[in-house]
Amino acid sequence: MTLTGTQHTITAGPYRAVVTEQGGTLRSLTRGGRPLVLEHDPDDVVPAAFGQLLAPWPNRIDRGVYVFEGAEQRTPVTEPERDCAIHGLVRWESWTAGEHGDSSVTLRHRILGRPGYPYRLDLAVTYALDAERGLTATLSATNSGTRNAPYGQSAHPYLTVGLPLDKCTVTFGATHYQPVNDRLIPSGAPVPVTGTRYDLTAGGRFGDRRIDTAYTGLPYGEGRVWVGLSGGGRTVGLWADENHPWLQLYTADDLPGEKARTGLAVEPMTCPPNAFNTGVDLITLKPGDTFSGSWGIISL
Repeated sequence: MTLTGTQHTITAGPYRAVVTEQGGTLRSLTRGGRPLVLEHDPDDVVPAAFGQLLAPWPNRIDRGVYVFEGAEQRTPVTEPERDCAIHGLVRWESWTAGEHGDSSVTLRHRILGRPGYPYRLDLAVTYALDAERGLTATLSATNSGTRNAPYGQSAHPYLTVGLPLDKCTVTFGATHYQPVNDRLIPSGAPVPVTGTRYDLTAGGRFGDRRIDTAYTGLPYGEGRVWVGLSGGGRTVGLWADENHPWLQLYTADDLPGEKARTGLAVEPMTCPPNAFNTGVDLITLKPGDTFSGSWGIISL
């Protein structure tokens, strides 16, 4: 009877995760009882997109308007303060549980056509725990309709080691960041991070940097890019596969109360902000096509 619906718990070794019916959201992830992500109460409205899945677009569509294959679409503005449509259509919706074992769970959701997104997609997400490798999440989308559909996806976990970000170290080797205007819409091509506050390649104390920024030029090793958050003798890492050429970092400055700047949102994205207008790395799903991407979190 909670606001976020049925709670699906999985475990493996020291790891435990809870995934919610609402949004297929990763509500909790712990190792040995210690949180690896910022959590929320199951009977609260999810704050600041904690752990939510973002599809069929991540980040923002400028003023909720875009043109795809010659047709203008207007999707509802869900971030009125910036006049943008943010984070897709599925994060508040009910997802149906399918396979559920001790260490993995799969949830599904169908997007049916609507004003602003007249397409049909079948989404599935699988969360799987391993006693050594931690969490792997795989989100896939299949076009089960009759027309081509624009598509992008992401997820929104906040990594935490239980300390303010100012006292932590963040290591991330991206070479370029995306400049934006005051509404967080891209204002030009990506630029090198060298010599800017966005440069995290050398690690070191994170300090008081405020970041809400998409990065690209990601350094993949063995098919994965990594972000590491360290502090107090703990390190939490998030990896994403090569189907995510973008990654957004957000320093949670606007969270209420004691949670402000206690977690780092690390969002592996298939495309940058406003891709529905720019076309940058936008996926076109033809009828019958499936796209899938994976990411994961581990305590190092």
